[in-house]
Amino acid sequence: MKGRVMTVNVEEKVAPSMVQRMTLIMETFEGRGSRRSLEYIATLTGLPRSTAHRILDQLVRNGWLQHDESGYHLGWRASHLAGPSDDVSALREVAAPFLHELVMRTGLVVHLAILDGPSVLYLDKLGGPVLPSVPSRVGGRLPAHLTAVGKAMLARIEPETVERLLDQLAVSGVVPMPDIAGLHRELSEVRSRGGLAFAQTGLANPISCVGAPASMGALQAGISLCDGGQPVNLERFAPLLLDRARRIAGTLEFAPGRRVEQQIAETLPRMA
Repeated sequence: MKGRVMTVNVEEKVAPSMVQRMTLIMETFEGRGSRRSLEYIATLTGLPRSTAHRILDQLVRNGWLQHDESGYHLGWRASHLAGPSDDVSALREVAAPFLHELVMRTGLVVHLAILDGPSVLYLDKLGGPVLPSVPSRVGGRLPAHLTAVGKAMLARIEPETVERLLDQLAVSGVVPMPDIAGLHRELSEVRSRGGLAFAQTGLANPISCVGAPASMGALQAGISLCDGGQPVNLERFAPLLLDRARRIAGTLEFAPGRRVEQQIAETLPRMA
């Protein structure tokens, strides 16, 4: 009829947004220990295999997931989403008696730390008279590749992920980029020593440290011993440190993850 517009109610099927598709993928992971193959993720989400692969690649490149021969699993950025305060509290609770034991048996400064992006985040610091000599603090951060505990944790993750983390430091301009090839050789040596890493800082009064990984799932954690500038043979205490780090990792248990749609949305501008 002239002058009238006929309308028909049609139920439109709206394709899920990028955030929704990312959320579908992330919610297939029940917790930090979950491993998923590409085929399994595509089946669970109902996404085409090519679409799932493309999104997974973005999630890996931005730290939400990691990928290795066992499949996909939660990455370092997701460690902030799966109840980080609970995880950190559990880590500190489990590690506390081992840290105190290390202080009593070595007399050195002991650190507990996690890998927070390209940096080490210190959760605990204990020690005797030399404690003030080590310029670290609880809640403080240092570039991971400059510390023993940081290198011990970096040695546990894929080289490509290490390079992406260091790219973030380059963008920030806080510290100069290290020699990537040299760092990879050093991390390879760390792995050959079972995870033990050594580092020395300072010129006038150098401080030496040895670190070991105490990681579980995607939460990269570690402990270290530092000599406070005193003449100490750290090699003597390295086996003890490594054993206690492994005991911490073996005791840790983590709660399952939660919904992550909002957190993923916040990082979309970095996924260009």
